[in-house]
Amino acid sequence: MKPAISSRWMGVAAALLASGLLVSELRAQGQESRPNIIFIVADDLGYADLSGYGRSDYQTPTLDAFAEEGIRFSQAYAAAPVCTPFRVSTMTGRYPARLPVGLREPLTGRPHDINIGLPAEHPTLSSLLKANGYETALVGKWHLGLLPEHHPRRHGFDEFFGILDGGADYFTHEDISEREGLYENETVIERDGYLTELFTERTVEFISRPHSGPFFLSLQYTAPHWPWQVPGDSTRQDTLSGWERWVGGGSPEIYAEMVKSLDQGIGHVLNALDASGLRENTLVIFTSDNGGEQYSDMGPFTGHKMALWEGGIRVPAMMRWPGIIQAGSETDQVVVSMDWTATMLAAAEAEPDPNYPLDGMNLLPISSGETPTQPRTLWWRTFQRTDHHALREGDWKFLKDGEAEYLFNLADDPGEQHDLKELESDLFQQLKRKFAAVASEMLNPVPLEQTN
Repeated sequence: MKPAISSRWMGVAAALLASGLLVSELRAQGQESRPNIIFIVADDLGYADLSGYGRSDYQTPTLDAFAEEGIRFSQAYAAAPVCTPFRVSTMTGRYPARLPVGLREPLTGRPHDINIGLPAEHPTLSSLLKANGYETALVGKWHLGLLPEHHPRRHGFDEFFGILDGGADYFTHEDISEREGLYENETVIERDGYLTELFTERTVEFISRPHSGPFFLSLQYTAPHWPWQVPGDSTRQDTLSGWERWVGGGSPEIYAEMVKSLDQGIGHVLNALDASGLRENTLVIFTSDNGGEQYSDMGPFTGHKMALWEGGIRVPAMMRWPGIIQAGSETDQVVVSMDWTATMLAAAEAEPDPNYPLDGMNLLPISSGETPTQPRTLWWRTFQRTDHHALREGDWKFLKDGEAEYLFNLADDPGEQHDLKELESDLFQQLKRKFAAVASEMLNPVPLEQTN
């Protein structure tokens, strides 16, 4: 589907047609009609961890202002409550359980799954955009395989600067298994600095350099994922050892500084767009990979990362494209991670591979006001660290947490406090059957004991 076009762009198109200039001729003259695309993802940011979404003990002025410059989504979901399957969903535009790597919750560097990753032959957002003439770069976290055959550069990225694993020390850059962690393409490098700031600096440098055509930049921050470290405090973790080095020593105050550093970094990225004259023709999307952890604020929602209660999958999300998306917009359209993929491909006029149909929808018509919101049916499943099933259809949600089963009306009960399965037994059974029908299309889950 082609992106929705605002009146400003319709006027431009009409003028071009009147003068006999076609898009192909514009491209031949170096005047690109398609937008640059920047996809920014935070790691483990809770729904209400931005002041614009309700956080009150600190402020996130950059992202609050960004939301006012475009559209804010109040019902945005991650395709999974944990890192790896979310990244499968955005890279492929498909439910993560369609691929073996998407069954890992999450992928680790341990021997049982060291050989698993996103297969190079599978089309991805980056490979499809590259094939359509985009310059492509990944800055930040990959978490879709550690081996050379799974490397970002095997998936259509012209360049990579970041980490391959699920997390890293913000100063030493070692990953969770204490391997050297910071890469420049395929080479391990040494670079002083705090990871959030290094990723920001590299992104600003990429935006500021000359580009011969449109670019796609995937900026995958590790913040505010643990270890709990703040800028300028490189020795704070030295008194901890083992697993505590990674997950210990945190506090609400440290978490606030990590989120504020993230917000400031995104401010530098957006300023670089302005300084380069690229603001008007750049689509920027921001979201989180899943719900937050112990220092997060999930707003009215129950649950957290790793769970399919709303707090584990409901995330902040916003999108800006000046002239296409009306500033100050807000929508209650239900959206999910795969939609960002479909939207970016549509904006770039890139067709998905027909052998791998997308599970998401293009959000540009809704975001531009061209079409009204649409009812959705969304599906989730976890099987390793939590045994959860969930399906949302309209305002209704079926949830299975272990042996317990629930039916919630999210319009009336966003906090999932009132189980209605007895009052609405027919609907409850209907949604359970729909969950099973979708599950039958997916790969069988891999129990955690089979990966140890």
